Amino acid sequence: MIIRRPHVALLTASLVLTGCGGGAAATTGHAPATPERPPVTTTIRPAPPISLDVAPQQLPGLGPKTWAQVPDDARQAVVVTGRGKKSSRSTVVLYERTAAGWEAGETWAAHNALRGWTDAHHAGDLHSPIGVFGLTDAGGLLRDPGTRLPYDQGGGFTVSGTGFEGEPLAGSFDYVVAVNYNRRPGTSPLDWTRPLGAGRGGGIWLHVDHGGPTHGCVSIAEKHMKKLLLALDPDRHPVVVMGDADSLAR
Repeated sequence: MIIRRPHVALLTASLVLTGCGGGAAATTGHAPATPERPPVTTTIRPAPPISLDVAPQQLPGLGPKTWAQVPDDARQAVVVTGRGKKSSRSTVVLYERTAAGWEAGETWAAHNALRGWTDAHHAGDLHSPIGVFGLTDAGGLLRDPGTRLPYDQGGGFTVSGTGFEGEPLAGSFDYVVAVNYNRRPGTSPLDWTRPLGAGRGGGIWLHVDHGGPTHGCVSIAEKHMKKLLLALDPDRHPVVVMGDADSLAR
């Protein structure tokens, strides 16, 4: 039997098991008659089909260039897929790597930067950086909801004013996870050390959505941020894979 493996991430094979032994293709047979016993007819029915779902061994939607950036020890991946290179809307899925492969969680609506995505992020360009980055540190204005990541709570996460569409920004930093783009891992998200230099930007976070585009971060609903914080486990070496769909497929 041949199982054809498509190149897409999800593989489904239906294995139809039939009765074996005897080698005949017929499904009915007759036992010989005897004077004491009338003929007996038996029907051999094939077993019902079995559907086997196999988790993908590679994160869906990633091409060879992007996949090569995912560390071998990563067992959690937050995949942020933008609608387009210039779009400020995207989706977020948390994948968990198991013995069977990468298993997807829920899909959450998200915002990214006003002008979309870039391979060469610079301070103030209003683009979100494309790439694969570690997730090691969290924080927020509100108390730690129970994450296993180091969590820094404090007033430094207070934000006010309005966003690009006039929406209030208050509460956007109630919960944040620092994206390890141009920052020093193992420090508070508020640490402004920039290893690549200040001109390359920084302060890229996953944070609470305020209903409009961001300056460079990725934002999701507060209830989803809490779920994400509870799920992320530093022992599983979580990363974020972020960019527009075409860029991630390279």
